[in-house]
Parts: sequence; structure tokens; C-alpha cells
Amino acid sequence: MKRRSVISLPAVALAAPHLADARAAAGFEGPSVIDGNLPVFYERLRDELTFPLGWSRTVGKDAAGNQAAGSRAGGSQAAGRDWKRRARATVEEHLQQGPERAAFAPEVIDEQAAAGYRRRQIVFNVTRHSRVRATMLIPDGAGPFPAALLLHDHGARFDIGKEKLIEPWYDETRRASASAWATKYFSGRFVGDQLAARGYVVLAVDALGWGDRGGLTYEGQQALASNLFNLGSSPAGLMAREDARAAALLATLPEVDPRRIAAVGFSMGGYRAWQVAALSDHIAATVSVCWMTGLKEMMVPGNNTLRGQSAFYMLHPGLYRHLDIPDVAGIAAPRPMFVMGGELDPLFTAEGIAVAYRKLALIWSAQRASRNLRTKTWPGLGHIFTAEMQDEAFSWLDANL
Repeated sequence: MKRRSVISLPAVALAAPHLADARAAAGFEGPSVIDGNLPVFYERLRDELTFPLGWSRTVGKDAAGNQAAGSRAGGSQAAGRDWKRRARATVEEHLQQGPERAAFAPEVIDEQAAAGYRRRQIVFNVTRHSRVRATMLIPDGAGPFPAALLLHDHGARFDIGKEKLIEPWYDETRRASASAWATKYFSGRFVGDQLAARGYVVLAVDALGWGDRGGLTYEGQQALASNLFNLGSSPAGLMAREDARAAALLATLPEVDPRRIAAVGFSMGGYRAWQVAALSDHIAATVSVCWMTGLKEMMVPGNNTLRGQSAFYMLHPGLYRHLDIPDVAGIAAPRPMFVMGGELDPLFTAEGIAVAYRKLALIWSAQRASRNLRTKTWPGLGHIFTAEMQDEAFSWLDANL
């Protein structure tokens, strides 16, 4: 009987140093398959994303993908309406969170006078599973008033959520944290208080993990996401549903004109703002600050958005096989939308922002509503919502509501 020799793979590599080159020629990936949070084949995956349901690939095209006869560039009004129905249904399918029909049952638990408006705390059923505390500001006077749903950022800061946007008169510890946040990102202002002084009812609600709904840590986001996935839900889908519910609650309040409700948000809140506008017909106008890009242009090595964890709140698995990010925002067209960001924002590439702005412009233009879309990149600014940016955004809101 012949004896067999067993030679380890490292030994073979030492005996034949040319083997590594042979592996590379054969397409073998080798030991370093992950590089900078991306697989080495990420470019091939990215190239396979064609967004087949995107506006520019579907509207005005026939079944063979050719420009439909008699349609103007961008497609007809009827085609546009059909696209929006199909696009919204696609987003809904990927939320991993079914429709919510629980009664809001709002209850005022605190109200105090301030200069020109009233401060109010309410509790309501944001879903059938969660009864939450929210803060509101209501202008003095008879009303009904225009309203703004304020959507807080992520910021890896979980002890405050709604308090980032409305000064927390009810908690000195949170007031100190919120004031520091406002100084860092909002020129020392509370965005909600600014809007209330301009005559808007404002409402802010904590997303799951922030403020009253806290207990989350940065490192715990992945575990929360995986557990929600196992439970048939997702952080992003739950947040999307809850934001739409908050918009619907505003529309029921006697102080609010239901035809004049805006969504306003910064950073993750900017993402939430255009997303809720896409999913809720209650939103009449949108201000989205520092969250807009093309998906493919965002997926580049070194981009700050590729670190995971926080991304779970802005991730609907599988959605981008169908629609690009600006396509989702475009479901809100032709309603007014102002999308802005800083030239030096580290979260998004200049190319990604430019691609997104072009796609948004195409959607609004095709619906003869170019005047309702405004996009702006602020020179020399990063991930921030300064007083000057706020003043321009709020003046735009006044004109459109």
C-alpha cells in the first residue's frame, strides 16, 4: 500500500510563490475580501443596480423601454401618477412594517405659556404598540395655523431626540444637553421655537431609541436592528410608519390647518422629511437639510455613511434594487420641496448630491412643477443647519404654505 503525503496550503505557497499570481489570474479572491466595510467586488454589485422602477427609466417608456409615442420628455401626467402609485407601493412593500390604524387617543398632560405661543406636552398612540410623549408649540391666536412636523437627527446622541428641535422647558438636564446641541448644529437656535414664533404649530416626537424612548447605545443599533428583523420589522420601516402617523395626528388637531402641514428635518431628520412626504399625503411642503444623494455615488470607500450601525435607521433592505434615493423623494412631487446641504458635508459626495439634484429636477419638471422644487448647496459649509440656512428655509416655507 502506498503512503500518501499531506502538504499544507502554506507549504505549497512557500514551495511555489507563483501560486498567488495564478490564483489572482483564476479570479480567486484571496484572504482580504472585505476592505473598508465593502466587499472587494462592491463595484460589480453597484454596477448591477439599474433602478428599473426609477422615474427616468419608466415614465414615458413603452413596454420595450422606448420613448412612448406622443409623450413629452419625462412622460405624461397620467404616466406620472401611475409611476407614483407603483413607486409608493414598492416602498411600502420594503418597510417590513404593516399599516397602522390604532386610534391616536391624544391627551394633553402639560401646557404653559411662552412669549407668543403655548408649550404643550401630549401623549398619543404612535402605533398600537407604543404610546409616546411628544412636545408641541401652538401660536397665540385663533388659528387654525400652518404646522411643521419636526424630525430630529441621529447624531449618535440618544439622550435627547425631540429636545434637539424644541427647547425642553420640562427638564433642566435635557435642556443643557439640547442647548449644547443647538449651539453645535443650529447657531444656538431651537428650530421649533423659531417656527412657532413665525406662526406655526410644531410637533416633535422621539424615534425609537431617543429621548423618552431611549436606552439605545451606538454599539447596540446592530443588535436592535437584527432583532427587529427577526420580529418581522425594521428600525427604518418602523420610523417611517411612525413619522407618517405623526403627520396624520397633526391633521386631526383643531389648531392645525390640515392643508398646510410641512415636514422639516436635519441630517437623519432630513432623510425622514422627504421620506414622510413620499409616504403621507398630509405633507404639503418639505424642508430637507443635509441628507440627499444618489445611492451608487454614496457607496464609495471611505464615505462616512458606510460605517454601519446608524445606517439601519435609513435602510430598507432590497429597496434600491428598484428605486434610487431621489426617486423615493420624488414620490412627493409635485408638492413643494426644498432640499439643501453643505458643500463640505462629509456624509455625501459632491457627485452624489449633483446626481440626486438632477433626478429630482427631472421629476418635478416633467410634472410642470419646477417652481415647486428648490435645491441648494451652501458653499463652505459642512453638516450643519445655520441661522442663515434656517431663515432662507423658513421664508420659503412661508411662501409655499
